[in-house]
Amino acid sequence: MQLSKTEEQLMEHIWQQEKIYFKDLMEYLPEPKPAPTTVATLLKRMQEKGVIAYEVHGNSRQYYPLISKTDYFARQVNGLIKNFFNNSAMQFASFFATNTNLTADELEELRQVVDQEITKKQKK
Repeated sequence: MQLSKTEEQLMEHIWQQEKIYFKDLMEYLPEPKPAPTTVATLLKRMQEKGVIAYEVHGNSRQYYPLISKTDYFARQVNGLIKNFFNNSAMQFASFFATNTNLTADELEELRQVVDQEITKKQKK
């Protein structure tokens, strides 16, 4: 599932708050604030995409995420690998290591993360 940039911004607030009422979500939005009807439409689309749900409390809806930020990000990265790197994590890792502005220290930290994952998988 793909969220628009605006939907992702709304998700950020929902993830941060874990549960949030519509009126509170509107307060978090930066100026110029979109119309409430626009936000309601975006929330409805997000619900249809299966990333949020809500509970009704009186006349108010309290929204909450159905997917964690980590799971959403993992899906996005996996989609990127599939669509731009021929479904090759190795091509992605090579591109990431050579075409970003990582310092030697950051690359060393990355190596440590990879080494830890290798160790975990070898123990299974």
